[in-house]
Amino acid sequence: MSRIEEFTLSITPLSQSPRKIWVYLPESYDHTKKKYDVLYMFDGHNLFDDNVATYGKSWGFKEYLDEKKLDLIVVGQDCNHTGTKRMDEYCPMAAERLFDDDPIHFEGDFTAKWFVEVLKKETEKRYRVYKSRNHVGIGGSSMGGLMAEYVIAHYSDVFSKAACISPAHYYCWEGLNELIAKTDVSESRIFLSFGANEIKGRSELAMSSLLEISHAFEAKGSHCYPYIQIDGNHSEASWEKLIPLFLEWMYPDLY
Repeated sequence: MSRIEEFTLSITPLSQSPRKIWVYLPESYDHTKKKYDVLYMFDGHNLFDDNVATYGKSWGFKEYLDEKKLDLIVVGQDCNHTGTKRMDEYCPMAAERLFDDDPIHFEGDFTAKWFVEVLKKETEKRYRVYKSRNHVGIGGSSMGGLMAEYVIAHYSDVFSKAACISPAHYYCWEGLNELIAKTDVSESRIFLSFGANEIKGRSELAMSSLLEISHAFEAKGSHCYPYIQIDGNHSEASWEKLIPLFLEWMYPDLY
């Protein structure tokens, strides 16, 4: 049977260390010696188990992967649950605009580096996963979606696939576009989405930004799938419905 394993990793000097890691292993893992494609995700606590999900509803990743019998390993990192530290850790560059008076102390550049130099390497020690970029993806939602956009651009030599779900790229719009413009992201497969009901009064702006960022990636050689989810909102229940779309786009060979 498939299973979810857990371990912890130090993420110092960030707080709430060590950090819990959840790993989905498909049913076939114990019956073969082969290596597996891998997807690294932000907000791992929300991926598999309603009991530990922030709002009591997970993405339901395990159920979908089990149903389709996909030979994919999914690795999720726990976010920082203290105050507004998640915002800090998932903001990769200086915030250019805020929707309230609380400043964001951007630490996402460290988080991204930790994913590459600590989480990815530890996963490769523990499990039979491919190391080469052609088999490695990154994903997240909201601030995690912004981080996925940043990571696929900044570490394009490490990751070739990204699921950027409801990305909060408005915080770092100019900086993110400058990064993409000077990066070779050719032969990358990027899924970008927004729910039509996510941002009241700003839906058209959000959707326009999604198309603009998709165009920016495509101009640098990526293959993008920009998607507007009708009746979609900012929740795990909505994002769960996108799993079939973005996984098949990112990992077509597994289907």
